Amino acid sequence: MMRKEPPIFSRRIFWDVSFDTLDYDGKAGFIIERVFERGDVPDIRACRRYYGDEKIREVLTNAKWLSLKTIYLAAAILDNELTDYRCYNTAQLNPEHWNY
Repeated sequence: MMRKEPPIFSRRIFWDVSFDTLDYDGKAGFIIERVFERGDVPDIRACRRYYGDEKIREVLTNAKWLSLKTIYLAAAILDNELTDYRCYNTAQLNPEHWNY
């Protein structure tokens, strides 16, 4: 079995963890969520090449929290609906208080 080369991401995305020891397969969910939240276009492209859209869709639609910006981006890239995202539906059930 041929081992895939790890993707090249901007170090700034993972500023709070040990970048050099990232477990790309064991921590795929954490990495995918972080790249889509904080990465730029080359980071997202590298993520898609390494993990594939099906794995990314599985991780992001089941994420407990993503920013609305990230949900819109993921829905556009993966060609699915906002309501497919668990965290989008949870946010709709728990609207924020009005700021007066």
